[in-house]
Parts: sequence; structure tokens; C-alpha cells
Amino acid sequence: MKINIKDVEYVANLARLELSEEEKTQQLEKLNKILDYMEILNKVDTKGVQPLAHVLPINNVLRKDEVHETLEREKTLQNAPEEAQGMFRVPKIV
Repeated sequence: MKINIKDVEYVANLARLELSEEEKTQQLEKLNKILDYMEILNKVDTKGVQPLAHVLPINNVLRKDEVHETLEREKTLQNAPEEAQGMFRVPKIV
């Protein structure tokens, strides 16, 4: 499947891009090269290959939950820019 200048103009319009004629031609060539490569990949035999989300096994690295002593409230709030009623005071965001 090949695309044409009209397709490039359509996508540029969707992306709110203003492209010169030279840029449109460049993008047309690049996109057609990508589609040519995809045609090559479509010919690869993938029977028996399981779909996957990532080529490497990914596991979350979690630390074990352990109970620790907490800091005293006064010590926790000593570096706070502002404090009110024993809590951090932050700017109101609406």
C-alpha cells in the first residue's frame, strides 16, 4: 500500500502542521519507506510464535514491607516551609 500527497496533507491537517511542498514530499518518501518495510515484515512466517508485550521478562522489584519507627511530628515538620495545626501547609490550588 502506498500513500500519496493527499494522505500526507490529511495527516498534517489532523496534527495541525503546516508543511511546505518540500516537507510534504520528504514525509511522503519517509512514510512510503516505512510501509515498504512493513510489507517485508508481513511476509515473515510467525506461526508458532507466541504474542508478547516485551522481549525481556519484566518483573516488579518490590522491597519487603517492614514496620519501622516513624519520625516525631515536630521533627518531621521542622523543615516545612509552613506548618499549621501540626500539618504541612500548602498553597490552595483550585
